Amino acid sequence: MAQRQASLTAAKALGDALAGKPSSEDAAKAEATAAKGADGAAAKGNKNNLPIRTYLDQTVVPILLSALSQLVKERPDGDPVEWLAHWLLRNNPAKKTN
Repeated sequence: MAQRQASLTAAKALGDALAGKPSSEDAAKAEATAAKGADGAAAKGNKNNLPIRTYLDQTVVPILLSALSQLVKERPDGDPVEWLAHWLLRNNPAKKTN
């Protein structure tokens, strides 16, 4: 039950982030970024200092949108979540090639 609640909470946070709804953590990070200066110089090069929405937009959203688009085109017979996981692993842009 606790694991399901944690999953639902995480899913809601992701949905809110993708919808542009700031969380309390987003607000705190935005304030910290604003305090560092308008150019965000202190945050450059360090993804830990980015607001959640910015971090997701830069790292997860592009590949996830590609994956979801492909999922909709293929509409696999099996478990779509498993298909999505395999697609993301096969098409991971951060994967090192030999």
